[in-house]
Amino acid sequence: MTNQIIITVQGVDKIGIVAAVVNILAEYEVNIEDIKQTLMQGHFVMFMLCDISKSQNSFKDIKDALTQTGEKLGLEIWVQRKEIFDNMHNV
Repeated sequence: MTNQIIITVQGVDKIGIVAAVVNILAEYEVNIEDIKQTLMQGHFVMFMLCDISKSQNSFKDIKDALTQTGEKLGLEIWVQRKEIFDNMHNV
């Protein structure tokens, strides 16, 4: 099983989105391997490929922390294991 995860963030653009997400990742010892973001007519979208192999926390704990952060900020944040993400997009 791979230790890579895909994080997708979307919502109305506001100051502090990236900071809030990366602060959670740092707190949970998650390494960002790739990041892409864009702004489309005031709508913020970000995709991240991350490695959780050095984290002392479970996938579920990381996912829950990011989901809660999204709820606080009024954003949708999805966290998936990379192999599941890849399989969903190969159908």
